[in-house]
Amino acid sequence: MSSCLRSFKKFLKSLGPGIISGAADDDPSAIATFSQAGAQFGFGLLWTAIYLYPMLIVIQEMCARIGLITGGGLAAAIQKKYNRKSFVYTIASVLIIANVVTIGADIAAISASIHLVLPKVPMVFVIVSYTALIIAAEILIPYKRYVKILKFLCISLFAYAITAIIVGGSWNQILIASIIPHIEFSSSYAALLVAVFGASLSPYLYFWQASGEAEEDVGKYNIEEIGKGKPRITRNVFRLMKEDVAIGMAISRSIAWFIIISTAGTLHANGITDIHTADQVAKALEPLVQVFPFAGVISKTIFAIGIIGVGLLAIPVMAGDCGYILSDIFGWKQGLSKKFNQAKAFYLVISLSTISGLFINFLHVNLIKALVYTNVINGIVAIPVLVAIIGIANDKKMLGLWINGKISNIIGWCAVVTTGILIVVMFLTWNK
Repeated sequence: MSSCLRSFKKFLKSLGPGIISGAADDDPSAIATFSQAGAQFGFGLLWTAIYLYPMLIVIQEMCARIGLITGGGLAAAIQKKYNRKSFVYTIASVLIIANVVTIGADIAAISASIHLVLPKVPMVFVIVSYTALIIAAEILIPYKRYVKILKFLCISLFAYAITAIIVGGSWNQILIASIIPHIEFSSSYAALLVAVFGASLSPYLYFWQASGEAEEDVGKYNIEEIGKGKPRITRNVFRLMKEDVAIGMAISRSIAWFIIISTAGTLHANGITDIHTADQVAKALEPLVQVFPFAGVISKTIFAIGIIGVGLLAIPVMAGDCGYILSDIFGWKQGLSKKFNQAKAFYLVISLSTISGLFINFLHVNLIKALVYTNVINGIVAIPVLVAIIGIANDKKMLGLWINGKISNIIGWCAVVTTGILIVVMFLTWNK
């Protein structure tokens, strides 16, 4: 029994960037998208949770492999492979703007969720304190301990599994809807389908995954800094990376599945279809869930806690992503394993990205509309980035023997084609 426990603990320790990426994929803005899907179409989009899983695994595994084998970030690999600075600068600029807008929306949703749980605490105090906490944690907490905290925050996602169980429903109907795709020929269905794909296949995760693996290389596999040196990778290390990615993406899809179930069984069942933010969902659950005494209050609180917990994980990932991308491009010293005075530019970008997201909340910007446009931009940017990733993942000069197999290439190109088709559909149905 003790040996099994030790093996399990060792396995948990081996998990890293993949599980963090999977949890960050369900940030408060994505939660709002999945909640909208459940509220508007019931179980109609539940099938996307399972059908997106192979694409997510393959894409994130390619990014992880690039970071693990090269010891550098994805932006550096793209720059090295294609040698087109204008392309890299354009992609970087668009992704950083999109990340900042999403950070702003996530801070707003998290602050509103904290206010639901602690209504007497002033919102301005909550927003500013939350932002300061995130920045301080990224700069001051040592990397090994910080990664442990991020892994621990993944637990908060299971709040949505608990909510789904409390809400209940016809599990036969749920299972059928999960396996058999439901298609509707309407502009609202097309828009939400694009939004679900966009929220799941987030480009910022590609860059975080590669840089996260490179960060793991530092100290473990004989490189001194990200982007400098050649990591010594064994088959066992490669296997652990693949397991980490598979588990992380499974968590991501499971949580999306539970969120759609929760909102379909409550909001959609009661005719509430106009939901835009994650905190609105938490608030709406209270009067609708009456399975047992105080079930509504418990559901609201659990859902809100889930938003707060995943926000503490997702915002640092997006802000860190900005730091990694710019450090790759300009050759700055980088890494959460470094102290502030060792990588000042890297940490300043992280701080400025988070603070910029905070200030958006005071500019009276319509964050819902901003997020819609951000998702559109992310979807468009994802296509050339995915093509670049597949190209690098098949380059023997860069990855040696660790290049793509046939299945990875097929699923990777399916992701590119599917994303392209959905973008076209979205524009054809825009404002209709």
